[in-house]
Amino acid sequence: MENAADLRYVRPMQTAPNLMPIPGHVDPVPVPRAVSLRPDGRIDLIGLSKDALRETLAAGGLDARQAKLRAKQIWHWIYNRGATEFSAMTDIAKAQHPWLAERFVIGRPDVVEAQVSNDGTRKWLLRSPDGQDYEMVFIPDADRGTLCVSSQVGCTLNCTFCHTGTMRLVRNLTAGEIVGQVMLARDALGEWPSQPEGRLLTNIVMMGMGEPLYNFENVRDALKLVMDGDGLALSKRRITLSTSGVVPMMERAGEEIGVNLAVSLHAVTKDVRDEIVPLNRKYGIEQLLQACADYPGANNARRITFEYVMLKDKNDSDADAHELVRLLRHYRLPAKVNLIPFNPWPGAEYECSTPERIASFSNIVFEGGISAPVRRPRGRDIDAACGQLKTAAEKKSRAERDREAAAAAAEAAAA
Repeated sequence: MENAADLRYVRPMQTAPNLMPIPGHVDPVPVPRAVSLRPDGRIDLIGLSKDALRETLAAGGLDARQAKLRAKQIWHWIYNRGATEFSAMTDIAKAQHPWLAERFVIGRPDVVEAQVSNDGTRKWLLRSPDGQDYEMVFIPDADRGTLCVSSQVGCTLNCTFCHTGTMRLVRNLTAGEIVGQVMLARDALGEWPSQPEGRLLTNIVMMGMGEPLYNFENVRDALKLVMDGDGLALSKRRITLSTSGVVPMMERAGEEIGVNLAVSLHAVTKDVRDEIVPLNRKYGIEQLLQACADYPGANNARRITFEYVMLKDKNDSDADAHELVRLLRHYRLPAKVNLIPFNPWPGAEYECSTPERIASFSNIVFEGGISAPVRRPRGRDIDAACGQLKTAAEKKSRAERDREAAAAAAEAAAA
């Protein structure tokens, strides 16, 4: 990961002719870029690798020996103890705390709004230091707790069944902003100090806002921190990366990240997938399934998950189910299919398939020898279910949000 001091802004689109064209809205930030510097000029240490943390401390003025020692101590306090203030780091001399606090910060996203669903699902609307809003969702179950993490502010893929797809892509999230979602969730769940057993947050899915493989480097660097045995220490077998089918990046994801793969398939014919997942016009179903067959590490013990949203009279016929079985068997894919009842949102042009139709579809896939469970919708009442994420900032004006925040702060101060 590059040193935080070396972050640069990206040239405008017209000066980068080698960019990969993608369908959907024009991407105003087509390649990774740095966010604006924090208003206070401090460097956020969240998201830095061990080497980058040491180099950043050295660039701040520590000699090499001190930088190495302090980096090891700070790393432990950040990722094992959940510290957000240098003053909490008791093995670092108190005299050095002000020096660190003046130059660096251990950041968390600002929470604009936190909601809890009737089924226990939690959704947070988060805001970055440069004023960008994005969302994350925590889904508790009896045997696991899954955090759905965003990789971009907005999305560029324009999938027609997905609420997030109606947004424009504003920018990629940094590695620190991606890891920061995990840190904030563990704050909220009271899961510090870090421990390998008894966690509520056991799984991570890169299925929030954005396409992770269009923000590859930041997603990779963030997940390496999450998987680091000296860091958050979450097994790669408990992390799933979901893609709509960015074929050129899939092999690299398997080699450099190595987590479980989920693919947003959603249709089995070119015409239908072209409509609902426009990326299909660039990377067709056959290319996508071949890339899945070639995905490093895929086997019967680590099956690829295919996400399939059930849309009434669009992709839910018995013929579609039989074709799905044929395709997966043709490419000899170690596969599981997640059938997702469509989650409605205002302005959506689709309806959810009937329970009977979903059951018939599932039975056909099961009879073909492929697991096809129906995902139980979670968090629908707070728009936290699959395909519903779209920041509340899009629903309310920023001014209205700011007024609400100011009123809440004034009320808290008065109390």
